[in-house]
Amino acid sequence: MKIFKIAFVLIGIILFSCSKETVLETKILSPDSSVEIVFNLTGDGQPTYKIIVNNEEVIKTSSLGFDLKNQSSLNNNFKLINSNVSSFSEVWEMPWGEQIEVENNYNELKIELQEITDLKRKLNIVFKAYDDGVGFRYEFPKQENLSEVYITNENTQFNLTDNHKVWWIPGDWDIYEHLYSTTLFSKIDAKEKANHNDLAQTSIPENAVNTPVTMKTSSGFYLSFHEASLVDYAGMTLKVDTTNLSMVSNLVGSDNNDYKVKRTVPFHTPWRTIQISENASDLIESNLIVNLNEPNKLEDVSWFKPTKYTGIWWEMHLGKSSWDKASGKHGATTENAKAFIDFSAKNNIGAVLVEGWNTGWEHWIGFEDREGVFDFVTPYSDYDLGEVVRYGKEKDVEIVMHHETSAATETYEKQQDTAYALMQSLGIHTVKTGYVGKILPKGEYHHGQYMVNQYNNATIKAAKYQVAINAHEPIKATGLRRTYPNTISREGLRGQEFNAWSSDGGNPPEHLSIVAFTRMLAGPIDYTPGIFDIKFDKYKKNNQVNTTIAQQLALYVVIYSPVQMVADLIENYEGNPALQFIKDVGVDWQKTKVLNGEIGDYVIIARKERNSENWFVGGITDENKREMDISFDFLDAKQVYQAVIYEDGKNAHWDKNPTELNIRKVEITNQSNLKLKLAPGGGFAISIIKSK
Repeated sequence: MKIFKIAFVLIGIILFSCSKETVLETKILSPDSSVEIVFNLTGDGQPTYKIIVNNEEVIKTSSLGFDLKNQSSLNNNFKLINSNVSSFSEVWEMPWGEQIEVENNYNELKIELQEITDLKRKLNIVFKAYDDGVGFRYEFPKQENLSEVYITNENTQFNLTDNHKVWWIPGDWDIYEHLYSTTLFSKIDAKEKANHNDLAQTSIPENAVNTPVTMKTSSGFYLSFHEASLVDYAGMTLKVDTTNLSMVSNLVGSDNNDYKVKRTVPFHTPWRTIQISENASDLIESNLIVNLNEPNKLEDVSWFKPTKYTGIWWEMHLGKSSWDKASGKHGATTENAKAFIDFSAKNNIGAVLVEGWNTGWEHWIGFEDREGVFDFVTPYSDYDLGEVVRYGKEKDVEIVMHHETSAATETYEKQQDTAYALMQSLGIHTVKTGYVGKILPKGEYHHGQYMVNQYNNATIKAAKYQVAINAHEPIKATGLRRTYPNTISREGLRGQEFNAWSSDGGNPPEHLSIVAFTRMLAGPIDYTPGIFDIKFDKYKKNNQVNTTIAQQLALYVVIYSPVQMVADLIENYEGNPALQFIKDVGVDWQKTKVLNGEIGDYVIIARKERNSENWFVGGITDENKREMDISFDFLDAKQVYQAVIYEDGKNAHWDKNPTELNIRKVEITNQSNLKLKLAPGGGFAISIIKSK
């Protein structure tokens, strides 16, 4: 049900004089009046804003505007020609997601500006005040003296109130696969902290951070900066001024152009977003990013089913097999695929990913000219695609297609219709795409306008063939899963595979307790959890996963995705009682509740399965052991539940003893409380089933 209303919203317009300048000030409040946005037009016509939360300033007065190619900047000389306020309230449903119903309530302020100079160019700024944060964007309306815009810089400023604690990765134009740093804002040094080892490509031209970037103020507010509805525009990094404690938007550019965005008027930019909360847990529960996107344009997407999946993938990273057939140890064979199908069918796992199935892997990386290398419809001779799909259907297991483009965008674009049509003919509804390597055509970057359009256009085209996309080496998630629900998940972070082959020790124990409050705020993550053979000495003696096995189970609840990989080798699951949790755990949810958490330390999340009354709880910690009290007051009253607890053993430790696991059963109600011990780098997972 959707409800739309225009209402009286608290707004104040004040004119006052100060030092020969007349200042126009306009205010608007969020629905519960906790968040206040103050727009100012200074005496020289410069638009600015500031944000106040519970009477405390969290963003100081910050300027807005643009630099344009071959035109004067749109930064000042404006007058206010109109302002409009409105209220909006709706409840919309996610076809899949962390919850079913989403409340979308905000107050909106639209500012219409016009230059006082000869061109009289127009620019609108729209602010939306939510109880959990702020979104604002620029609109270029249709006008006489501005028909095409070449943006060289977007000058959106975020002036901080203090030297906040920040969790950040470098503002890389090409990749998000960096480890998070935890520093004061004044200590951000993107180039010094960049972990260049093992990255397929990287470009960090400025001391900037990528978004979402999350901060904690000295007074206890949590702020996370990002963007929503990134369409036909360059991705935004945030250039930092460590002296003046300020950030300004720094759009990703191109070596081929002297501008960063080209658009035809009328158009609008993505939303610039700030999620705001008084505790870290509320950041995860915020729906600000998806709410700032347009409603579902695809309508019925029932052909996509959230699922767990196994796959021919981890074994390549371990070196057990390879993607290419010429190596002599090809992983994507018909026989191997059928073995994964059998295992999946037996263990309530709905799909199998097969990587390395198609020709071209011998020349996919390390070559300058990769256009034309991959064929997305022709399998290797030892892989019978039709037979594998047939066998999967017989066992009620779907196949997940794989398209590694090697960042050769023109080749992929030319073959998309043929490749998606093949998938449709076989009844395959999900594809994992990859964009490893430097973008072709040369001079483009993964996060620039050219690639934003590549990713989005692929999703739109795939929908016509009832194909959902799980993108790796992607553009950031910005909530477009609401508009195009076939954009189901993506990588966009330093994933599990770094544990298998990186030279810097893999992902540290704190990694995912930061990710939950940073990258995960943007949208679903294909992190590929479920590694049981933590040390894998048989294949890589110098590498390991830096968690306990209990944390690997917990990740199925903590790190959200509608497609969750059961990533380890089949043989490492056989006979292990921990597999039962993976068999039981859901992937699609009615409700999500963050029970507790602190960024970089720990997080505990409970989720209720969408098509049952079952709840699942996951908790993880960093390198420090913890004792956590869990209240089950979120359960239904007057009901008894059977809880199966998978917890770290007494002597468990992410490095010294990662596989010690204790499994126990208890009866609980919504009055119950449990005290659980988490080992260093550990966690726990609980399945909660109503007693009959």
